[in-house]
Amino acid sequence: MDKFTSSFFVISAVFLTAIFIFTGCSGDQQTDRVEWAVALHGGAGTISQDLPDSVRQQYYDGLEQAVRTGQIVLREGGSALDAVEQVVKNLEDNPLFNAGRGSVFTSEGTHELDAAIMDGSTMEAGALTGLTTVKNPVSLARIVMEQSNHIFFSGQGAEQYADQTDVQRVENDHFFTQNRYEQWQRAQEQSHLYSDTYRSIYESVNADKFGTVGAVALDMNGNLAAATSTGGMTNKQFGRVGDVPIIGSGTFANHVAAVSATGWGEKIMQQVSANTIANLVEFGGYSLQEAVDYLLEERLQPDEAGFIAVDSEGNIVMNMNTPGMFRGSIDSRGNKEVKIWIEE
Repeated sequence: MDKFTSSFFVISAVFLTAIFIFTGCSGDQQTDRVEWAVALHGGAGTISQDLPDSVRQQYYDGLEQAVRTGQIVLREGGSALDAVEQVVKNLEDNPLFNAGRGSVFTSEGTHELDAAIMDGSTMEAGALTGLTTVKNPVSLARIVMEQSNHIFFSGQGAEQYADQTDVQRVENDHFFTQNRYEQWQRAQEQSHLYSDTYRSIYESVNADKFGTVGAVALDMNGNLAAATSTGGMTNKQFGRVGDVPIIGSGTFANHVAAVSATGWGEKIMQQVSANTIANLVEFGGYSLQEAVDYLLEERLQPDEAGFIAVDSEGNIVMNMNTPGMFRGSIDSRGNKEVKIWIEE
């Protein structure tokens, strides 16, 4: 073997070794990407930091349990749809939050529930408003999405649709909690004092209204989904519909991002907020964080809203322009947060 041939083999060996090392490193980096992620909220508003320690811990425990629910589904290969439905069901069953049991009272002293769910991979969606006897509205919303030719049912029609399914039904007083009843009584008194503007009424009850629960998720197959559920606004008038069941306003998911909103529904609807966030990411060149911040800082007024969102890369954003928002998240890398106030 001459010197030239020998040198050629040496150089080739070095080159192949370098390729092997580089490829190995790249492979490690690829496996380190976020495989799944889930985030949730339990409502945004003026949440007193003077909560008794026992009550504060109940909220943290409730958020932790809901986060674990989503983690288990996604870690075991479940779909983003399964994850958001199960997380929201968990929060609907927790009387601490304004969805399902624990929903706020209408002006007539009853409970009317709204929910929506959306599959980002197909952009199919299901939504309901004015439910009075469905224990877990988010599950009925999924049935609407998967089995109905329609997307949105309301009031008596929503109840009639539920009659055709096997969703669990309850009496309306199932949603009663003493805490919400006392909030309603205060709201009724304050609505007479602040009857001049709707904003005054909203602000007068905002300290008691933690409205809405929601979840967003990315699964191992790269699919996104969002779901939101609520009892609405304390002391809301007959037939009032908020942002939650309005696809694109309080709930939205596509191949780019999944978003769930909470706060003052009328203001969230005016900005078509959830869809606007996704559009800013897809068409405007915004990062998910930039898109959420833009809505909160430029399009909405202080104390009006909060958002949770996840994009196709597994980036999670949980932000609000209110003093607090019950929220939590976890991803496949083990990054986990459970928080209530903005300072945390």
